[in-house]
Amino acid sequence: MSAGGDGAATPTPHAWRIGRWALLACVTGAQALVRPVGSSESPPPVPVAITIDMLDGMTRLPGDLGPLPPVPVSADNPQDEAKVELGRRLFFDARLSRDRAQSCASCHDPEKGFSDGRPRAVGFEGRQLARRSPSVLNAAYNNHQFWDGRASSLEQQAEGPLLAAAEMNMSADLLGARLGAIPEYNRSFQGVFGGSPTLKNAARAIAAFERTLITPNAPFDAYARGKKDALTFNEKRGLTLFIGKAACVQCHNGPTFTDSRFHRLGVQGRTPGPEDVGRFAVSGHDQDRGAFKTPTLRNVCLTAPYMHDGAFKTLEEVVDFYDRGGDSDPQKSPLIFELGLSQQEKSDLIAFLRSLAGQRPVGSTPGRSRDATTAIAPVPPGIRTLGLR
Repeated sequence: MSAGGDGAATPTPHAWRIGRWALLACVTGAQALVRPVGSSESPPPVPVAITIDMLDGMTRLPGDLGPLPPVPVSADNPQDEAKVELGRRLFFDARLSRDRAQSCASCHDPEKGFSDGRPRAVGFEGRQLARRSPSVLNAAYNNHQFWDGRASSLEQQAEGPLLAAAEMNMSADLLGARLGAIPEYNRSFQGVFGGSPTLKNAARAIAAFERTLITPNAPFDAYARGKKDALTFNEKRGLTLFIGKAACVQCHNGPTFTDSRFHRLGVQGRTPGPEDVGRFAVSGHDQDRGAFKTPTLRNVCLTAPYMHDGAFKTLEEVVDFYDRGGDSDPQKSPLIFELGLSQQEKSDLIAFLRSLAGQRPVGSTPGRSRDATTAIAPVPPGIRTLGLR
């Protein structure tokens, strides 16, 4: 979520933004999924106050908020049922890690919103990584994958953890040989790709499965389609805050509730170990130091804890953080400033966030496959390494 103003008649330090936001949100919101990822920021316009009656009368919501569009599919990796099924089996198979202890589902557990419920992910030999596992629900819509945006496709996202020494610690040769020794996998790869198992094709199959992990038909989606009683009164008040006083829509916009950009939020001193420079490691731009990708808010009630390093355990803590304008950090984004929300407003905002939970994907569990496991390695006390997610 982002920051905003209170829409009061008395001028505030950010009042110069008030008159422009409502128009800008509608005019520019459609760019949310397609605009390029930028590094620099400038102070945004602050929204005007929006009432529930105004909201119910809108045919198009500010910030281009709305139902999920059709899933984008890679021209180089077309979907088909056999490929998706192969990817599903691979996703839940711990033999894809060198020590046979972790599968993709160890960090992306269906029962935890396809994250893992940990403040920070667990990698090879149970070592703790530097960042929280992002959910892969609706990741098919992402322009950039991972908290620092270092991958531009689901195929790259699937391949990266397999090869990362701190995560699954595999090699292309070992993965191909291990899968090739399993007759069922040999038959499947031959049928889908016309050859023996390879790292590249395993990643393509996993990506195909991940493109099915879509969560449509949330209560908010029904409301956005015109069913005005799909949201409760409290949820609607939360939506007016989301668009208006709290101005979450400045960063969490479009059908996926993310601007696909990178922001420094001012979360200070909460993660032990070396500084995580975030997007800077990818872009090399100094203004990206400590900046991380805006996460989707869809299904956010399922994916605690929150922030890139799991700094906050609950949505209440997250809302409190933004309400106070973040922590003390002179380099934090100008989008972060004190909101002045009441306890009722905080409760309404969280009620709206919970309305963003959609339908669970069909076929998103390991089923009865003998190859499947979701075993999660324990974290030995005192062990930490600077792996990434």
